[in-house]
Amino acid sequence: MSNKSASVWTSIRFWRRSAAWVTGTATVLLIWLTFDTMGQISMGSDADLAKGIKKRIPAATVINYHIDYKMDDKRGHEVPVIGEKEKFFGKEWSAKDAAALLHLGKLTSQAKNCMDCHTLLGNGGYYAPDLTKAWLDTKWNDGTMTGITGKNTKEEAMAEFLMHPSQYPTHARMMPDLGITKNEAVALVAFLKHMSSIDTNGFPRNFSQSAKRLEGGTHAH
Repeated sequence: MSNKSASVWTSIRFWRRSAAWVTGTATVLLIWLTFDTMGQISMGSDADLAKGIKKRIPAATVINYHIDYKMDDKRGHEVPVIGEKEKFFGKEWSAKDAAALLHLGKLTSQAKNCMDCHTLLGNGGYYAPDLTKAWLDTKWNDGTMTGITGKNTKEEAMAEFLMHPSQYPTHARMMPDLGITKNEAVALVAFLKHMSSIDTNGFPRNFSQSAKRLEGGTHAH
C-alpha cells in the first residue's frame, strides 16, 4: 500500500472548513452592508438641517431651504448644497405639514403615472426627461411664467406648468394635461424639490453644465 499523503485540494475536510469560513464571512459582510445601507437611505431630521448636518436624504423640511447643485472636486461630481432658508409658496412649512405635502406629492406622481414617460432616479419611462433634478433646472427662473398666485417664483412657475402644460409648449414631446389640481401641483413641486436635495452620487451627470448649454425647453419637460 502506498504511504503517499493525499493532496489538501482533495480533502473533504478542507473544503468543508473553507465553505464554513466563506459562508460566515459573507454573512457578516452582508449584515454590515445592510446596516450601512439603512443608515445611508434613512431620511434625516429637521434638527439635522438646522444644525447643518448633511444627510444623503434630507428631512421633508428641506423644502424650506435654498437648494443648489455644485461640483465637489474631491468626489469628482456635482452634489446638492443646502443653503439658507427660503419660503416655499410664500411660507415656511412645519415638519408635519412638509411630510404630509411630500406624501401627497409622491401619491400624485404615482396616480398620474408620471413614470410612464419620465424617470426618477433613473427608473421609469425614457420618453421624457429624468425628473431627479428638475427643481434645479434654470429655465424655471427665466421670468416667462407667472405663478398660480400671480407671483413669479420657481415653485409658482412649476405648479402653473403642471396644471396647464398645453399653454406652455416647451418641448417637441408636449406633456399632456393630466388634470392636476392646485393642491396636487403644490405637492408635486415639493416632491420634486425634495428629490433634488438627495445626494445621488452625481446622477444625472453634469446636470448644471448641460443646463447651461440647453436651448429651447428644459430638462424637466
